[in-house]
Amino acid sequence: MSTKVVEILSSEELRRTLTRLASQIIERTRDLSQLLLLGIHTRGVPLANLLARQIESLEGITVSVGALDITFYRDDLDQIGLRTPAKTDIPFDLTGKTVVLVDDVIFKGRTIRAALNAVNEYGRPEVIRLAVLVDRGHRELPIHPDFVGKKLPTAKEEIVKVYLQDDDGRDAVELISN
Repeated sequence: MSTKVVEILSSEELRRTLTRLASQIIERTRDLSQLLLLGIHTRGVPLANLLARQIESLEGITVSVGALDITFYRDDLDQIGLRTPAKTDIPFDLTGKTVVLVDDVIFKGRTIRAALNAVNEYGRPEVIRLAVLVDRGHRELPIHPDFVGKKLPTAKEEIVKVYLQDDDGRDAVELISN
């Protein structure tokens, strides 16, 4: 059986999607000076940085970005196997802030549940929102993103792969199936 790869978002489509997500975040945030973006390792971190740059380009305001590793907050380590934790870097207090968690793909919702638990270690935000590049469905938990770049119905066995220029040498989103 051969592997089938379908490009879901090209480089240009990905750029436009990030611009739209940044615009939606701006529209839903009362006070942009209170906005913080927290990227979830691995692909959420560069996406959060891209969104922050886009918000700065649109509004002329610098948005602080942090990186969140959720490895030790997961409830499914026995199923996903051992992972080397990345570095959490949150150089600011979250208390009273508008925090937008940023991730590349939402699937079952377990990563986001773990991220919500991890955020509690760093303060008590006024509000926590969720921005994802791709929502592929199949939720196991009652978690729904506030900002979605692309809704993509998938089969459970399919894989959604996000490629970003700084990490992979190209920008794209692909759907991979066997």
